[in-house]
Amino acid sequence: MSRTLQLAEQLISLPSVTPEDAGCLDLIAARLAPLGFACERLDSGPDSFRVQNLWAKRQSARPDGAMPRKTLVFAGHTDVVPTGPLEQWSSPPFTPTHRDGRLFGRGASDMKTSIAAFVVAVEEFLAATPEPMIDIAFLLTSDEEGPSIDGTKVVVEQFRARGERLDYCIVGEPTAVERTGDMIKNGRRGTMSGKLTVLGIQGHIAYPQLARNPIHQAVPALTELAATVWDQGNAFFPPTSWQISNIHGGTGASNVIPGSVVIDFNFRFCTESTAESLQARVHALLDRHGLEYSLDWTVGGLPFLTTPGSLVAAVQQAILQETGLTTELSTTGGTSDGRFIAQICDQVIEMGPPNASIHKIDENVALADIAPLTNIYRRTLENLHAQALVGSAASAVA
Repeated sequence: MSRTLQLAEQLISLPSVTPEDAGCLDLIAARLAPLGFACERLDSGPDSFRVQNLWAKRQSARPDGAMPRKTLVFAGHTDVVPTGPLEQWSSPPFTPTHRDGRLFGRGASDMKTSIAAFVVAVEEFLAATPEPMIDIAFLLTSDEEGPSIDGTKVVVEQFRARGERLDYCIVGEPTAVERTGDMIKNGRRGTMSGKLTVLGIQGHIAYPQLARNPIHQAVPALTELAATVWDQGNAFFPPTSWQISNIHGGTGASNVIPGSVVIDFNFRFCTESTAESLQARVHALLDRHGLEYSLDWTVGGLPFLTTPGSLVAAVQQAILQETGLTTELSTTGGTSDGRFIAQICDQVIEMGPPNASIHKIDENVALADIAPLTNIYRRTLENLHAQALVGSAASAVA
C-alpha cells in the first residue's frame, strides 16, 4: 500500500463532519513536525461550533541577509459534508473500502486524498531536496463545508493583520473531470446574494383598489433584472449571471392580497464586475420601478483570477511530466477557500482528483489517480525550486 493511500485511509476513517476535525489535523501535524515545520493552531469560534485551523510552515536555512524566499502553501479542509442516509451507502462511509479499483469513503475525493498527497509529496521532495529554494506551508481548516466563517477566512484576516503574505497557493479541491490533471482552476467567480422584500398593502382580493399587490409590482422589475446583461465576461470567465432562488409571498389563503413578497437571488460574478457596481445597478433599477422595498446583501466571496505565470507554469509542467496531459484552465464551478487566500496571495490555483462523486452517496476516488496526484504535487515543488535556482543565479550574475 502506498503511503498516500495509507494516510488517505487514516483520514477517511476519522468522522470529521463539518465543523468537526476528529483528530485529522493532529495526525497531519505529527507528520509535518519531524520535517521541520512549525505547527501553529489558530482555532476559532464558540465552543459549540469550534473550528480547528492549522498553519504549518517550514523555512529553509539561508545565509544572514539573504533575500526572503517565496512560499508555496498547500491549502485544504479536513471537514466533510454529512453522509446522508447510511443505509444507502454500499459500505460504511467512514470505513475506507476498496471496490472495483476505487477507494470509497466520505472525503475520498473532497478532499482527504488531496491532503494525504500534499503531505507525502512534501515528504518525498524534502528527502531529495532538504534545503530547497522555496519555503513550504500548509493551511488547513475544518470549516470549508460549513459556514466558512471561522476557518480559512479568519486565518487570512489574522495573517493580514500581522503582515503575512503568501506567494503561491495550491488548494486541493477536486477539479479534474476524467483524469487527475485534466483540469485545474485558476480562478473562481464571486458569489453575492440578496434578500429583496417588496412591500405592498394587504387586503381582500375582491377589493384590489383598497390594497396594493407587491407581487404584481415586483414582476416587471424582476423581469428586467432577469434580462439584464451585467457584463460580457472575459477570456477566463463567463458573463456574470443573476438568478432567483426563492420567492415567498402570501398568507396561504386564496382571498388575501399579500402585504409583502420576499425574493432571494444570487449573483455569480466575474472580474469584469464588482460587488459594489452590481449592487448599485440593482438599486437603481428597483428605484426606477418605484418599488417600496428593503434589500439585504451578503457577499459570499469575491472573484479571483490567477493569470498564467510562475505557479500555473509549474503546475502545468508537472501535470505534463506526470501524465502527458495538457491541462485545461477553468474558472467554472462553485466557490472554495481560494477566494479568501487570494486576498493575501497573488497566485492561487486549485488542483485535485476527479470530482464526479463529491458530496454523493458512495463518494470515491480511483486508486489509479492517487499516485499521479502525489507526483504532480511533488513535481510542482521541484519545478518551483528549479525556477528559484534560475532566478538566484541570474541575480548573482547581475
